[in-house]
Amino acid sequence: MTDFDHELDASGLNCPLPILRAKKTLADMQHGKVLRIISTDQGSVKDFEAFSKQTHNPLLSSSEQDGKFIFFIQKA
Repeated sequence: MTDFDHELDASGLNCPLPILRAKKTLADMQHGKVLRIISTDQGSVKDFEAFSKQTHNPLLSSSEQDGKFIFFIQKA
């Protein structure tokens, strides 16, 4: 399991809300900190991959557990 500093539970939210909430949360975080995001939106896998590339915030890992998608993004 990856260590993280903040957690965002975006369960039940559909695109683009998980991305928008993650963007807002990351904006308030310090450089190098890790955000754990939980999402139930199947489209969030591709969304967070694209978000990571566009914002240069590294996507450390992406996984699925019991219908929930777990992402770890580091603040660039």
